[in-house]
Amino acid sequence: MKVRFWGTRGSLATPGPETEHYGGNTSCVSVIGAQGTVLVLDAGTGIRRLGTTFDRTLRRIDLLLTHLHMDHIQGLGFFAPLFNPNTEVHIWGPASTTLSLEARLSRYLSPPLFPVLLRELPCKLELHEVPCAPYEIGEFSVQCGLVCHPGPTVGFRIASQYASLAYLPDHEPALGLSDGQFPISPDWTSGYALAAGVDVLIHDAQYTSAEYSAHVGWGHSSLEQALKFAALAKVKHLVLFHHDPAHDDTALDRLVAEVTASEKPPFSVSIAAEGSMFELP
Repeated sequence: MKVRFWGTRGSLATPGPETEHYGGNTSCVSVIGAQGTVLVLDAGTGIRRLGTTFDRTLRRIDLLLTHLHMDHIQGLGFFAPLFNPNTEVHIWGPASTTLSLEARLSRYLSPPLFPVLLRELPCKLELHEVPCAPYEIGEFSVQCGLVCHPGPTVGFRIASQYASLAYLPDHEPALGLSDGQFPISPDWTSGYALAAGVDVLIHDAQYTSAEYSAHVGWGHSSLEQALKFAALAKVKHLVLFHHDPAHDDTALDRLVAEVTASEKPPFSVSIAAEGSMFELP
């Protein structure tokens, strides 16, 4: 399982030397299986560059959308495989009580926001609404569930025969809890079932503690809360994700160094950087 980051921000950051290491594109992660299965997690602006790396002979791509906020679908219309008639593209996205996934995606892929209609895309497109029962995509087993974030939002747990990954890029499990302390019972914690015991957890860590106090209910976590959630879930490696656009490279390094020194997590912690890649067994 090869995991690569193409966009790591919660909103577009100004490109330049201040953000050249961690990047300025919005959420997009690729997961490639040993047998060639291709998963794409979210369609932020980073997906445009990812799309240029795929050979036109690739027959199937599965795009897993956590939710339909603009920073997670902004790059969708620029994803090259959608314009390849030989490619089967499956989009898995959260269901709504009011409109279908197709109707909601069509709001973006239509004028005046985009010149090409969803129904006009030449690829072989199939849409699937989640959460649903666990399902198989190639060599991967995929589990999804609703998580705490405004609007219908899901997180994903992806497992191969040898490794597991959880992806919760927009998540506020501490909502309603005093001082960000998670309850003794993990069953009452948003996202716990998806993250429990995974080899790698990619998790929202947008705010500092001071910033979070002014944004309670916005659907995001502080750095401290991300580490506390990972500790509750007993993960092996936490990747901090969904960086605030106001946090440049220097600030991110400093903030993460401070919080890891304070929390002393029993697992490894890294910062998601655009272009970086790691491989599970």
